Formats: sequence, C-alpha cells, structure tokens
Amino acid sequence: MSLSQLVLIKGAGMTEIDYDLIVIGSGGAGLTTAVQARELGLTVAVLEKNPQVGGNTKRASSGMNAAETTVQARKQIADRMQDFYQETYRGGGKLNDPAMLKQFVTHAPLAIEWLTQHGLPLDDLTITGGMSVKRTHRPASTAPVGAYLVKGLQKLAVEAGVKIITEANVSQLLTATDAVCGVEYVDAKKAVHQFRSRAVVLATGGFGASKELMRRYRPDLANYHTTNQPGATGDGLKLAQQVGAQLMQLDLVQVHPTVQQDQDHAFLIGEAVRGEGAILVNENGQRFVNELATRRVVSNAITALANHSAYLIFDQEVRSRVKAIEFYDQIGLVRTGATIEQLAKQLSLPDLPTTIHQWNEAVRVQDDRQFGRTTGMNLPLSKAPFYAIHVAPAIHYTMGGIHVDPETRVLDANGQVINGLYAAGEVTGGLHGNNRIGGNSIAETVVFGRQAALTIQRDLNCNQ
Repeated sequence: MSLSQLVLIKGAGMTEIDYDLIVIGSGGAGLTTAVQARELGLTVAVLEKNPQVGGNTKRASSGMNAAETTVQARKQIADRMQDFYQETYRGGGKLNDPAMLKQFVTHAPLAIEWLTQHGLPLDDLTITGGMSVKRTHRPASTAPVGAYLVKGLQKLAVEAGVKIITEANVSQLLTATDAVCGVEYVDAKKAVHQFRSRAVVLATGGFGASKELMRRYRPDLANYHTTNQPGATGDGLKLAQQVGAQLMQLDLVQVHPTVQQDQDHAFLIGEAVRGEGAILVNENGQRFVNELATRRVVSNAITALANHSAYLIFDQEVRSRVKAIEFYDQIGLVRTGATIEQLAKQLSLPDLPTTIHQWNEAVRVQDDRQFGRTTGMNLPLSKAPFYAIHVAPAIHYTMGGIHVDPETRVLDANGQVINGLYAAGEVTGGLHGNNRIGGNSIAETVVFGRQAALTIQRDLNCNQ
C-alpha cells in the first residue's frame, strides 16, 4: 500500500491529503526542510507552537561549521573533512554515531553552497572551541548567524508557497496501520485541527527549557539557567514516543561556559568572542584554562572556580569582529575601561594587567605556555577601550534525542524505520556524542534539514 493510499485512524476515513509534507517546528532545520521540499515539488505546511518562527536558531550567534569549502579556499585555509570529522569525534567523547557524523561532515560544504545559491552567503570565517582551523562560516557583516538564516529561510519559504502556521501546538501524530500520515494540532483559540499528509518531519528542537525533563534525565542540572527559548520543552520527543520511536542519550546535556546570567534572563555570549581573541580570567584576573578547549572542558573549569563564574576579557579589535557584542552592550552586559588598569580596578581583578601582558607576549611568539591554546591568537588585546562580560555555565544544548538513520528516517526500538516519520536538528540524537562543538548546531540544521526533504522525496517516489 502506498503512503498516499493509507487511511487515517482519525479523520472519518478520508483518504485525500492536505499536504505532501508537514514540518513541525520552524527553526533552522524546519525551515530548511520546507524550502528544499518545495524545490522538489512537494506541498508543505510548517506548524510552529510559538507566536513567531525561529526557535533556538534565532539565538545562535557564532556560525556554521564546514570543511573544504570555497570560502576557506578564497581565504587560503587548507582544511580537510577528515580533520573536521576527527576533531568533532574527539570533542564528543567518541560517542558520536560514525555514520551520522560522516553524513554531516561530507554534506556540510554542500550546505554552505546551497545557502549561497539561495542568497544567504556565509563569507566570513571564525573559529570555535575544539577546532584547529577557521571553519566556522558566518555572514560577511559578522552579524549573528541564526537570525540571519531564519529571516532569509522564512522569506524563501513564503515565496515558495510554504504554508506557515504559528501558535499551532501539535498534540499527536496521526497513524494508519503501518505509517505516520498526519498531525493533530490545537490553535491559539483552543480549536482542534487535523492535517493529513504523506510524511511528517519533527524539527522541534531539544528540551533545554524543560525543568520536567531535566529533572528526569539530568537532575544535577535542574537548577541551572538555560540559554534556550521557552518553547524548547521536548515536544518532538513526546510525539515520537507516541508512535514507538526510540530515544537515545537523553542524559547527554551540554552546559555552555559563557552565559551572562546576572539578570532575570540568561544571555549566551557566543563562542566567536573567544574565537576572535578574548580570554577568560578568574576572580583575581588570572587565566585558568585554554579558552578554546571544548565546551565541556571550559565549563568544568569555570564551575571549579571559587565563585563558579569568570570574566570574559576583550578589546576593541575583538568587538569590531563580533557584531553581537553591540547587542550585549545595548542591554547592559558589557563593562568598559579606557585602559586595562581602569577595567581591573572597576572589577576588582588585581592581576588583570599582568595577565594581559603575559597573554599579549604569548600571542606575539605564538606560544601559550600556560594552557596550550593554539587558536584565536591572531592579534594581541591591545586596542582600547577594553571590555569585560561576567559569565557562568548554563544549560545550552541537548545532544540526545530521537534515534534516526543518517538520512533522517526515525527508527523504533528494533532499529526498524517508522514509515512516514522523519526528524532533523536538535530533536535527534547521536551526532554530537557527549559534547557539541560550537558551530555544529547550525550546520546540523541545514545539512539534515536538506537531507530530510531529499529522503522524503525518494521514499515517496518509491512508494507510488
């Protein structure tokens, strides 16, 4: 029986479909899936439970990782996919699914080109923790990558005829005897609707904002702040479980080291700030870690400090290379000193001037004897004024999720494909191991968002 012939359990036995594809979630993965699916000729609806599209993607600031790209070649950076694979594998504690990781690494440069062809070039490069070369692609303006991509992808989706419905809270997946074939959702007025479809993609993000799920899977983090938007509550996991999907690695939760949380809201300070040369200092103004080690290493080092927090220190040159700092300053997160001595006195960091002198000498000779840092050392911290942001670790990303194959098909506990159901983005598990590398989440959304659409098109053709 073909998917188009399946009869719904709900919906009065109707056999016609409303859309070829329904995408649940409108972050980077959902919007990419929708745009690519329309290009392949599928009719598409996107359902978003929040009033606005974008999900956690809108909060991403650093960039999108890929190796062996034309952007790198233009900037004379000789990178290798093999290096990207190995550094991500090591960074994830070697718990990454090798097949997922291979799919990711080999398709990332294609995703960069796809964005460029759609008027969303990422022509500038920076570096994130755990990477050996500049492979984090971002807009030439150095603007935060997430909002840039969401705005562009939403425009492309609307122009292509994708139906986007916000404040649509999906309550269950509709099934026939052997496949998922639609959804039921509740709108802002509490009215219940059903859409019939030939396929469904879960692109709902993780559960970093769910106290309930955090207490269940990581009770040690239950009282941590989160960088996630309030809607990141694991909805896709619950929907997948309804139809027998297997969940994996749910205890693998990433804590981001540099989050400003002195106010009611936690603000992620993007890794690009360190990638462009910032350092971290303790309560005395001394460095204590390789700032561009993996997020897990840096987070643990900050947590081990007496105050469980640190200061991110940078100069005007770094600020000019990371546009997001303008936003951080506008909302009152940045402290400023005309000189390092003035900044040190303002923050009661007595050893900061000496630390900056030592750091600048390490940059000059390209040898960080203290902590072995080898990246983000292009320029000294010497251009006034000087800045500081108070940071501490916070919940950032959930590496575990729905078990999928490398082509985004959702699997059950026996490793069998659940027909008609696909997933992409943070809602899935396996790619990142026990620690996600900065810049890999945006890449994941575009790589596997595209892959979901391509896989669905092939599967639908095979079932006709």
